[in-house]
Amino acid sequence: MVKDNSGQVSLEYILIFVVSLIILIVFTMPLVNQSISASMDISDSLKIKSDMSKIAVAIKTVYGEGQGSRQIVNIYSSHPFEVNVESDYLYCDIHLKDRSNKHIEVPSKSNLESTSISLKKGSNVVTVEWPVGGENMLIST
Repeated sequence: MVKDNSGQVSLEYILIFVVSLIILIVFTMPLVNQSISASMDISDSLKIKSDMSKIAVAIKTVYGEGQGSRQIVNIYSSHPFEVNVESDYLYCDIHLKDRSNKHIEVPSKSNLESTSISLKKGSNVVTVEWPVGGENMLIST
């Protein structure tokens, strides 16, 4: 009578495969999560920079048209953030998922006084105007 050991060999191959797969998952999942987190930070940064560019275009348009002009910009934001306005640029500091900060800056020449506007999560309406007879432009949400 001959004993058949092929069942035991197959079981050993399956066990080696499962252990290898578990080791692979344990080491690759943190790397995948880190990559996804970094990609989301880049995406959020670009979206915020795009929103700030829309505001900068409105500021440039009002500044070019002069007193009595107004521009309204609709912005949908997935995160609340604060835009700081200077006479030569707009900037924003955002917190990334890796607990670091990123400074985003967009050039914008105007006669706006230094101020900041807070954009909430969801829909925002930003108004840029230069009142008739006013010395400086105004920006508000």
